[in-house]
Amino acid sequence: MAFDIEAIAHVRGGRAEAVDDDWDRETAVIELEPRFGPEALAGLEDFSHAEIAFVFDRVPSDKIETGARHPRNRADWPLVGIFAQRGKNRPNRIGITICRIEKVEGTRLHVRGLDAIDGTPVIDIKPVLREFLPRGDVRQPDWASELMAGYWQA
Repeated sequence: MAFDIEAIAHVRGGRAEAVDDDWDRETAVIELEPRFGPEALAGLEDFSHAEIAFVFDRVPSDKIETGARHPRNRADWPLVGIFAQRGKNRPNRIGITICRIEKVEGTRLHVRGLDAIDGTPVIDIKPVLREFLPRGDVRQPDWASELMAGYWQA
């Protein structure tokens, strides 16, 4: 089954290349497509964070992973399935990140900590509500904690 999904916005600013780590220092603007007016972002400024869904549009189709791989190609980390990690070489190339809202300005959403690069197509924006955050304890393997140790550091 296929779906038609169009970009609702594009990332402007931030990094030009997808280099891992230190993403919390990055600020960027999510600029809505012309078919949207400022009313599409109305009320979003009352939230501290937004969940951004975007497309890893620069990942070539021959680099897509459908099985298992070592995260960041590190052989000292276990071989895990593509759905047990958050790498960009995913079958549908969809990234999702929760980032801090800095401000809303017309049709421009200013954010911090978005791990998408300049020009990235955005396919959805949702406010973060406490009630949608995980219920109960969150657990993850040690290799994932090691991988993420510097991801958000500024």
